[in-house]
Amino acid sequence: MKLGTVTYNIAKDWDVATLIKHLTDCKLEGVELRTTHAHKVELKLTAAERRDVRKRFEDGGIEIAGLGTTCEFQAADNAVVKKNIEETKEWVKLAHDLGCPGVKVRPNGVPKGASLDDTLKLIGDAMRECGEFGLGYGVHVRVEVHGAVTAELPNIKKIMDHAAHDNAVVCWNSNDTDLDKPVKEGAAPSIEKNFRLVAKKIAAVHMRDLFLENYPWRQLFALLKQSGFEGYCLAEIPESADPVRVLKYYRALWLAYQPDAI
Repeated sequence: MKLGTVTYNIAKDWDVATLIKHLTDCKLEGVELRTTHAHKVELKLTAAERRDVRKRFEDGGIEIAGLGTTCEFQAADNAVVKKNIEETKEWVKLAHDLGCPGVKVRPNGVPKGASLDDTLKLIGDAMRECGEFGLGYGVHVRVEVHGAVTAELPNIKKIMDHAAHDNAVVCWNSNDTDLDKPVKEGAAPSIEKNFRLVAKKIAAVHMRDLFLENYPWRQLFALLKQSGFEGYCLAEIPESADPVRVLKYYRALWLAYQPDAI
């Protein structure tokens, strides 16, 4: 496993040069570039600008681990869904040009009055189309475990079942809804049952603050290791007045939590 960060929100104000400098200082290996942030890695980049961004990251030894979009596929209006699918395809092209392995999209709940099953199928069908498109560019499409109801792992599994494509994968999001239920009184929290539902599809991991004691971080890392996961664990944490210091501590705790840590 490798450690990186999402620019949301700890690094949202860092341009490309600052990202490379600070992540190198923090000994982080990669970054998910979330849209709208100061790095300005967006769809409007020209071919020359894309080559320049790729070279700067490669020369700096920092991997662009993913592109974080706000594309969603649950809308009741088919035109909105189609628009988001087409935008996702443009992000796939950008990821290919940057040498980036994956693009993140998200479900964001169930529209008012819509059927849950129909919504999950709608999202899954969109994921299949985007995954198939991404295959031609060597870029996978990651559905984030996100949104009210849609973030529940049994529902993410149904989305993946509908997608039924190897290039449509999951971005684990370390939510409280990951916790298996019911929890026996006095028992330690566990995510094992829900993790197993999508274990073979996980391509990236978002992590909140590792000091949150209600989430079984050690178990998560052990399960990832057991599943053969070799991707990025990405810190998705709040901004800070001293972000470099925070990320250095974050890396130290992440290392200490690893199953083989002494």
